Amino acid sequence: MRRAGGINVPLFSIPTTRSWGIGEFYDLVDFARWAEAAGQSVLQILPVMELPAIERSPYSALTSFALDPIYIAVPRVADYSGTGQMPASLQDEIRELRSEPRVDYARVRALKQRCLQRAWSHFSATEIANGSDRARAFAAFCAREAWWLDEYSLFRTLLDRHEQRAWWEWPAPLRYARPDALSQIRRELDESIGYRKYVQWIADQQWRDVRRQLAPVLVFGDLPFTIGGNSPDVWLRQAEFRLDATVGAPPDAFSAEGQDWGLPPWRWRVMRQRGYGWFRARARRNAALFDGYRIDHLVGLYRTWLWPTYEAQPPFFDPVEEREQVARGEELLRLFKNAGAELIAEDLGTVPPFVRKSIAALGIPGFKVLQWERHWDQPGEPLIDPRTFPPLSVATTGTHDLDPLAATLDPGEVKIEVESLIGSGSNLSLVPLQDVFAWKDRINTPSAVGATNWTWRVPRPVDEWADWPDARERQRWLKEVTAAARRS
Repeated sequence: MRRAGGINVPLFSIPTTRSWGIGEFYDLVDFARWAEAAGQSVLQILPVMELPAIERSPYSALTSFALDPIYIAVPRVADYSGTGQMPASLQDEIRELRSEPRVDYARVRALKQRCLQRAWSHFSATEIANGSDRARAFAAFCAREAWWLDEYSLFRTLLDRHEQRAWWEWPAPLRYARPDALSQIRRELDESIGYRKYVQWIADQQWRDVRRQLAPVLVFGDLPFTIGGNSPDVWLRQAEFRLDATVGAPPDAFSAEGQDWGLPPWRWRVMRQRGYGWFRARARRNAALFDGYRIDHLVGLYRTWLWPTYEAQPPFFDPVEEREQVARGEELLRLFKNAGAELIAEDLGTVPPFVRKSIAALGIPGFKVLQWERHWDQPGEPLIDPRTFPPLSVATTGTHDLDPLAATLDPGEVKIEVESLIGSGSNLSLVPLQDVFAWKDRINTPSAVGATNWTWRVPRPVDEWADWPDARERQRWLKEVTAAARRS
């Protein structure tokens, strides 16, 4: 990657006056124009794949492939706008959601689902029934994306039919995904499956339109380490995942006891024997959606921290020698690289030296968090001069799991830290939006479940920033600092 500057921000955090209580796909365009005028050419967002109804964490998606309908801009859906005037009760609900200080996922999701179901009914009755050009475009999308859309839409429909109960609680034929049972249920649920495909078509259209409007700003996504057990990914690949253990992270600065994420580990050898089909599909999908993406919990591609569920046993690393860890990690990373998108490796936390050596050999940049880059072997553990960071790296002041700089520094000191970051030797600098404005708001607190996690929104709609003196001042400053650092 060329020497560039960028901003790290969750999509859900940047609503405009048009959106319904959460940042939506099209809101990225408004934000990108502000960021571009600030000299930034990269936007790094958190995962945007569909979440379960009760979830807020973007790292707990129910699918590796389907975009979350919560980000759809409903007024831009032709089939919804063609169904008549918006009821007063709906307008009132939208106003309430916009006035909320944080994202109310449950209400936003329920509201948009009602509207999208209404749009599907209109589309089915008018477009599909008449074999229109739009109906043919929808059919073409379903055929083109069948490699992931078919399994997702069936699973999502079955979740509704079984009142959101996990697939391992379904009747045996469906639980084990027997082909004869699946063929029959597809016929029975054809209308509901069609709705789920339609929603993904709408999301795909909007995302593609947004990507065209974002140029020349690049958008980087975020690839979660793995997927939840109650997902089409695991349901239809049960032999490729262990259901007798969960994965997590060993003890570190975030958790003295380590973290159990409750996610199923991979069966490495089975996946390898099957040609890593699931990994190849994820690589293909993310390369199609983004210019590049961050690989979450990179070390998990090399070795896994396991929490046994079948007996009272302490967690442990899967017993694999270093040579095999390197081999399988590099095998997967080459697979992702060959799909065509730029990669960033999230190599933070407890990471053995051979992992960073490995990604450097592959030409994949890792992260440099200013406060953690120190001469640990010297008295006082002094900070490393960011100007000496290698070009093959991504410099940042923090992540979504850390307090923003303003939590411990005054605004003037925050500016100094950001200027130091942008002046670093790293080819890419990523500044969390909170540190651009010296805000104290945190995105997430690891190992804690609370009402504030993953719900933060900017204090003013992004499409009003052109008239907001604070946003204009930060924009001018950021552009000057970025230009002085010879970033584009």
